[in-house]
Amino acid sequence: MDIALFSPSSLFPDEDDTSSHNEKTEAQQSYEERRHEFPGMELFIREFSFHQLNANLLWPGTFAFAEFLVQHRSWIEGRRCIELGSGTGALAIYLRKSFCLDITTSDYDDQEIEENVAHNCRANGIIPVLPHIKHTWGATFPITDPDWDLIIASDILLYVKQYTNLIKTLSFLLKSYKPKDNKAVKRMEIEQNGVGFPQPVFLMSWRRRIGKEDESLFFTGCENVGLEVKHIGSRVYCIKPRHATVSGDNI
Repeated sequence: MDIALFSPSSLFPDEDDTSSHNEKTEAQQSYEERRHEFPGMELFIREFSFHQLNANLLWPGTFAFAEFLVQHRSWIEGRRCIELGSGTGALAIYLRKSFCLDITTSDYDDQEIEENVAHNCRANGIIPVLPHIKHTWGATFPITDPDWDLIIASDILLYVKQYTNLIKTLSFLLKSYKPKDNKAVKRMEIEQNGVGFPQPVFLMSWRRRIGKEDESLFFTGCENVGLEVKHIGSRVYCIKPRHATVSGDNI
């Protein structure tokens, strides 16, 4: 499962690469359905047997990240969350069922991904399905005033050529954040007193192994656009706007 099923150069084709897009949409998709054990819960997840954008597999880092979030449950409950690179939607489904988390899934602008996330929501009793945003990293984000105070992702740094686009999207979501309601403002006041994660914040679990030089390109790129990066343990990274308040003993 740790081996990419296609060349990284084929990921996120250019807008004028219509031939590859047509081939993708015309191909007959097949699926595999598996049961996956999350902390305290089993989920039934349909995965693509193959997907051009690598949204087919549930990577091992997802389960480790779920365990980390369970350990810090009190710091994420009540948040408004969006997941980048949701793939099958399994982690978001788990967090909704386990924490009742207000969470939105997102992934590359691909109808098959959106439909499969919706299928997995229904298969695991989440009706209506989780909201989903189709977004290609680096493109204009479809929401002009993002109000997610928690952004999460797991194992999304595999393709170095997409780092610049990912950072562009991440920077927009963090720097353009606007609280949705008074509850969000009150959480910010609590966090300024030293409890919980910063707001807004990006929590990313990265357990895949690539070259250190390649890996550092992403973190350096984040810092170059005014984001602060900190490893907080268990291969989980906390990334926030440089001006955001740091809160909690472990942040």
